[in-house]
Amino acid sequence: MIKKFFTLCLFAIVALSVSAQKAAELDYEPFPHLFVGIQGGAQTTLTNYDNLKLITPTASVYFGSWFTPVVGARIHVNGIWNKGGYDKGPNFKYDYKYVNPNIDLMLNMCTLFGKKDYYPVNAYLIGGIGMNIAWDNDDAFAQKSILPMAWKDTRLSHNARVGAMVDWNVAKHWSINLELDANSLSDRYNSKTCERDDWSLTAQIGVTYKFGFKKKEKKPEPVIEEPVVVEPVAEKAPEPVWATRIDTIWYDDVEFKETTADREIKKEIFFGLKEDGVNQDQAQITAVANFLKSVKDGEITITAYADKGTGNPKSNMNYSKQRAEKTKQALISKGVDPKMIKKVEWKGDTVQPYPNDNDKNRLSVITGHGVYTAKDKIVTKKFRTQEVRYQVQ
Repeated sequence: MIKKFFTLCLFAIVALSVSAQKAAELDYEPFPHLFVGIQGGAQTTLTNYDNLKLITPTASVYFGSWFTPVVGARIHVNGIWNKGGYDKGPNFKYDYKYVNPNIDLMLNMCTLFGKKDYYPVNAYLIGGIGMNIAWDNDDAFAQKSILPMAWKDTRLSHNARVGAMVDWNVAKHWSINLELDANSLSDRYNSKTCERDDWSLTAQIGVTYKFGFKKKEKKPEPVIEEPVVVEPVAEKAPEPVWATRIDTIWYDDVEFKETTADREIKKEIFFGLKEDGVNQDQAQITAVANFLKSVKDGEITITAYADKGTGNPKSNMNYSKQRAEKTKQALISKGVDPKMIKKVEWKGDTVQPYPNDNDKNRLSVITGHGVYTAKDKIVTKKFRTQEVRYQVQ
């Protein structure tokens, strides 16, 4: 339970610290300085009784100093009311009083891990040691037969503290804070024993007055001397003398000559076993369609085959026919003019284009040609003359 409590506290501290606004320019040195403050809140001592029923008010006063932006210390006195409870048979609560004088070390996490010495919101880790003085335990001592560990008069105990604080600077001399602490006390502190230290948890809101700041010394602004500019005495420039010359300028004379050539194309479309489907977006189909669009008087022939290693001559002839027709339809769907498809044929397994690779004989072969027109670039070196005027001196 203590671990969960401190995990939640640390999470809250980090979240509030991250939301801190950028610090304004200060006209004083924030460290070192002294501080004094008061706090008020609630506390409970962990026990096997319902701890919500043991919550009591608590108050604190403290005095200390921040020596550096990271390290500070304080004397902290906390008290005064506390409660215990018993529910093993009879059920009753009992009141007693206490005071905790403690010496605490304080570490500022924001300046320790940040890049500045001052932030409007700071998160402190607190650790300290002191003693606990408890008294007025008459209610518990009256139940001595049930509470054999109940003490009378005054009970002295050690007090070891760990805690965290979030501190908001609202003005130069004032800040408000939220502090959460866990205090380790002797086992008999709450008039019961569990063979380990008792733990007291406190949550308090407080106000702090800070004083003893040093005034920040202003650095003198550097004096910038204006440079003395000496203007040179202008000399009278001589009158320019001009002449002319004839320059030869070479350039490229470009012409384009139209040429024609007959181009051929051959593409192969392979199929799986007993497959005849052709995707019109296949690279081969697209290449043939683009070829026919770029030539004149183009025509193609489609010839389909089947492999001899599977099936029989009749089924293989049927497969090759379907492959040829599906290839034709894919070309037409891609935009090929049916008039350009001069011949569609299928040869089953009577011809094997790849006699040494049976699986490759399941294919359609597209062959064709067309007249391609191109413009050849012809570059001729030519020159012209130009009169240029230039300055001699």
